[in-house]
Amino acid sequence: MFQEMKTKGRKLDGPKLINLESAESLSFKKQYIVFFAIMLLMMMVYLARLWYLQAICGQYYRYQSENNRIRVEDIEAPRGIIFDRNGVPIVENRPAYDLMLVREDVGDLDGTIKELARLCECDPADLFSIVEANKGSPRFIPIKLLSDMDRDCLARVEADLIRLPGVEIVIAPKREYNWDGTAAHLIGYLSQITEKEIKSGKYSGYYPGEDIGKIGVECAFEKYLHGVRGHRQVEVDAVGRRVRLLQEQPPVAGHDLWLTIDMDVQRTAESALAGKAGAIVAVDPDDGEVLAFASSPTFNQEKFIKGLSESDWTEMAKDPGHPLLNRVSGAAYPPGSTYKPLVALGALQCGAITPTTTFQCPGYLSFAGRQYHCWRKGGHGTISVERALMQSCDVFFYHTGLKMGVDRLAQYVKMFGLGAKTGIGLPGENPGLIPTSGWKKRATGVPWQMGETISISIGQGYDLVTPLQMAVAYGAIANGGKLWTPYVVNRVEGMAPGEVAGAGPRLKREIPIERSWFELVQKGLTEVVGEPGGTAHSLYDAAYPIAGKTGTAQVVGLGRGGHKAGENDKDDAWFVGYAPASDPKICVAAIVEHGGHGGSAAGPLVKQVIMAYLKGKHQSAKR
Repeated sequence: MFQEMKTKGRKLDGPKLINLESAESLSFKKQYIVFFAIMLLMMMVYLARLWYLQAICGQYYRYQSENNRIRVEDIEAPRGIIFDRNGVPIVENRPAYDLMLVREDVGDLDGTIKELARLCECDPADLFSIVEANKGSPRFIPIKLLSDMDRDCLARVEADLIRLPGVEIVIAPKREYNWDGTAAHLIGYLSQITEKEIKSGKYSGYYPGEDIGKIGVECAFEKYLHGVRGHRQVEVDAVGRRVRLLQEQPPVAGHDLWLTIDMDVQRTAESALAGKAGAIVAVDPDDGEVLAFASSPTFNQEKFIKGLSESDWTEMAKDPGHPLLNRVSGAAYPPGSTYKPLVALGALQCGAITPTTTFQCPGYLSFAGRQYHCWRKGGHGTISVERALMQSCDVFFYHTGLKMGVDRLAQYVKMFGLGAKTGIGLPGENPGLIPTSGWKKRATGVPWQMGETISISIGQGYDLVTPLQMAVAYGAIANGGKLWTPYVVNRVEGMAPGEVAGAGPRLKREIPIERSWFELVQKGLTEVVGEPGGTAHSLYDAAYPIAGKTGTAQVVGLGRGGHKAGENDKDDAWFVGYAPASDPKICVAAIVEHGGHGGSAAGPLVKQVIMAYLKGKHQSAKR
């Protein structure tokens, strides 16, 4: 019974079990299908996204990927500091903010330039011209759009920098002229390197937008002042923003220069020239050191550092005073009577005259049917070379020049460095002109005339010299015949003596004229100031005896850098002198354009410079 019941029970449970397993299998199958469908849907979404990124946005993300990379940036080296002879810093460096543009990172170049012009309140055309000038350079090299930004411009650009891809603000060392305009023609100024200068090969390793020296010491000693650029490796994002610094090689600053000039003496010279057009240059007659180098009118160097606009440049170039003209070594003038001591030395050496030779001066010389007048209408009477120097007798030197002849006169005068560059090493030096018969034939096709010899024997006619040449020539008179090459750099920091061309004393030659003739001419120059009849006796000071020579030269346009005869009929005023007369320590040449008489217009200026230097040396010796 019991067994039967069990059998019956199994027959009843079998179908139920089979139904349960089938139901579970069906439920699992449904879950599997749902899961598979979800996975398939996700896969389709993923593939669709990949297709979108690759096909639709591929170019955009490729650009983003390529521009999130490592970039090498140059670090500008600070230029060397320039000191005067006493260690007074004349030119230093200060931090400044420059606006840079990396064209590779800029999306809308025109829009970016216009926006920067608006923020900095400048003419967009000026910025576009800078970009155009640098179109040949690689696009990843930054272009300097603005130099030394002011605070307002800096603040506005900084605030909008996030919206200006490719725009950078870089802190860079900037030149600072402690006495802006003082010694400007000697020191020079900086300005951006041009494409032509980069291609010249002279400035290997320089980049567009860099500042280089254009004139003066800044130009002549550029390779020492420039320094060595550094670099840094930075990671930047797609819009050129720095992400992190990877590596940095600091720059090496340029070499410091120690000049020969004394800033106290320099400022005295420039103060003396204030309101005048002319030049003053002072040298040490014992070695050629330049102690002062003043040209007037001058210019402001800081204008070039901040960026000179085209209108500013045009205004400066058209200024009738020609402030950019270096009148010390770049402009040539007739020397007038300051030429006479050199004529006297040549005539004594070649035997054309002797110390006892006299000529009669009635106030003129009649030659070939024409009268050549002396500056003193009544004449000087019978006069020898010593008194002719003291009283600046023109007739005496008319006779002397005729006895020598133009070619022999030129031979001796050139021994003192006239008619050739002095070798000071500054750009733009004018060699002047000492004429010969051969020169005139080549230049004009016309033979030399004897009447022209009369004119050049008193420093007129074709004669042209620079104030620097005259200071160096009189230095040779003062020291008894040693002609030194003038120099303006005593030493370059970190460089051994002799390594730097143009620095330190260099004896050019010993002039082959007897010592006794130098002593005779020195005596005549001492009497110019020391004797009551001398043409510069008003400068006499027993404490600081000066020897020298006045000169009054008729105006001519040749060599003036733009000046034309007829603009002003007043003569140029010269004075060249040295002191103390018995033991010279300083030699000074001064010219005042259209100043009139040398003794009254140029002489007092020379005296001021001499007194400033000698008193300064005396005070230093006492300390």
